[in-house]
Amino acid sequence: MRGITRLISRTLEKAPKSGLGLVVVVFILVVMAAPVFAQGNAMSAGTLSQSEIDRMISAFTAKEAEFRKALLEYSFKRDALVQSMGMGGQVTGEYHRESTFTFDDQGVRYEKITKFPMPSFQSITQEDLDDLGGVSPFALEPEKAGQYNFKYVGKEKIDELDLHVFDVTPKVIPNPKKSKERLFLGRIWVDEVDKQIVKTRGKGVPETKENKFPTVETYREHIDGRYWFPTYLYADEELLFDNGATLHVRMRVKYTDFQIARAKVKIIEIDDPDAPKKNAKPPATTPKKP
Repeated sequence: MRGITRLISRTLEKAPKSGLGLVVVVFILVVMAAPVFAQGNAMSAGTLSQSEIDRMISAFTAKEAEFRKALLEYSFKRDALVQSMGMGGQVTGEYHRESTFTFDDQGVRYEKITKFPMPSFQSITQEDLDDLGGVSPFALEPEKAGQYNFKYVGKEKIDELDLHVFDVTPKVIPNPKKSKERLFLGRIWVDEVDKQIVKTRGKGVPETKENKFPTVETYREHIDGRYWFPTYLYADEELLFDNGATLHVRMRVKYTDFQIARAKVKIIEIDDPDAPKKNAKPPATTPKKP
């Protein structure tokens, strides 16, 4: 099976090298049973023509639309952990939410929360929560592809995959005072064979003076041999605000148990209790003699 099988080891490079911080990171990765990912080769210069680049962009945005549509047929679990960090890697606040995204009897997706202790991370905002279900794991909304500039950076080989790398920037960053729209700013890695996004690194924008967002690395895995679904997100960054204040944020989100599970609606008719049953046998009678 094709897939990125050793990318997450990169997150260890960002972890504290000693003390409690390292123990916490190793514990998290072990408990999650995350796959161990290998380093990619150095970036090579791009050799694609502009027409080839345009075809590549058209292909992966179309594939992204196909993937989004397919995802509507799947149930999955999400384990989201966002922490504020203090001196020495001590956790000072936490938002932890475990959920199953499944379907009701009408086939409508809903979130079934399985674990959600009282959050102690007071700085988390609605935009942070929206990003957990939007630009952080999924990066590009296909219908918004025209709102971005794509710059081809080159090729990179990670594990057995040959990847094309693009820098993605919004043509116009939405005005947060006029719109709640969120766009992606960062870099994407596109598989040369499947023409699908397999890794992203970036953040949601716009930011404001009071609201900053970490750069999130998202890794996808080949599910059912067809789709690259996001399975692991990681961020560890000290955010700097306009007033000089800082906030060290660590985030880890894991998606698991992807299964085709669109609910089937069953309609059961309840008969009138006084009406004869459709499958009832007729009463036994003695045949009349001619």
